[in-house]
Amino acid sequence: LFDHLAKCLGEFLESQKLKEQKLPLGFTFSFPCEQTEIDKSILIRWTKGFSCSGVEGKDVVQLLKDAIHKRGDYDISSVAMVNDTVATMMSCNQQEHEDPDCEIGLIIGTGTNACYMEDMKNVKRCEETEGQMCINTEWGGFGDKSPLSDPGALDDILTDFDKEVDETSINPGVHIFEKMISGMYLGEIVRLVLVELTNNNLLFEGKTTVSLETKHTFETKHMSFIEGARVDQEVIDTIQDLLKVQCSEDDARVVSLVCDTISSRSAHLCAAALAAIANRIRLNKAKDNLKTAVGVDGTVYKKHPNFRHKLEDAVAFLAPECDLKFYISEDGSGKGAAMVTAVAQRQPHSRLMDGNGEEDR
Repeated sequence: LFDHLAKCLGEFLESQKLKEQKLPLGFTFSFPCEQTEIDKSILIRWTKGFSCSGVEGKDVVQLLKDAIHKRGDYDISSVAMVNDTVATMMSCNQQEHEDPDCEIGLIIGTGTNACYMEDMKNVKRCEETEGQMCINTEWGGFGDKSPLSDPGALDDILTDFDKEVDETSINPGVHIFEKMISGMYLGEIVRLVLVELTNNNLLFEGKTTVSLETKHTFETKHMSFIEGARVDQEVIDTIQDLLKVQCSEDDARVVSLVCDTISSRSAHLCAAALAAIANRIRLNKAKDNLKTAVGVDGTVYKKHPNFRHKLEDAVAFLAPECDLKFYISEDGSGKGAAMVTAVAQRQPHSRLMDGNGEEDR
């Protein structure tokens, strides 16, 4: 994996004629890590269906550095690693808008996560009490059967379909919240519901097919298309081509309703977590009303025809004292990581310095 990353980076530097320069690197890594320094981050576990042996429990920054040094055809001066939520939040702070600073970063795509700005006095691991620190919540792991989470917190709302998605995943028992709301899993939840309805003779005349019974045949992008379709025939054609079933107009309406129900639940669960963060910031500021901005990235938010509006309406309902403005991040992972790297280099005691204590230029 890291050899491939080093290869891609080398190709980019060569295309830009920068291979002879020793430059700092901003590294966005979108998986749960224990980050002890800006250039030291231990991978806790893979998520979102990814799996790569020999990486969990290792410093991913050092693995990337080792892969680059092994190539020997270029070098980097330093690496600043950030989570994609942090990069998204940072990039939105640089976008031109009249609203307050962006204090929350939200990802809702293949996976889901959020970060926010917390008062240093509330961060137990730090001795400093002044200023703020960005907290990566890793909220996809909410409800995990782990002492680091809140085991069983979601049990009351988990359906049999959620449990099957979790049990048949490559990482059962972890990132339960993510499996209920992110793009990696929404389509599969819909498919399982359709199978159940068909087995109970409530859909497709009770006749299942190999395609309908095959895992991951129905994807989140198909949900988006069906929910955005203007006429029933578009839905009928999509379902018949995809699942190889005979689909009536009534069947098409049922499938559309299932898709709408699952995407609505996703948006509302995401809104509940986001409302909790917004209220946390409001209470930290001791304000009756909060006005702040949320930087957002992810295909579910960007491409689903209704998700964005469902999410924003639900947040407004759940946190009426919080006026949140949502801004879509443009290349947040790239620009945000670059910004963090640039800022870190200019800190008086930054680790991103060369051997002589001089800032990298």
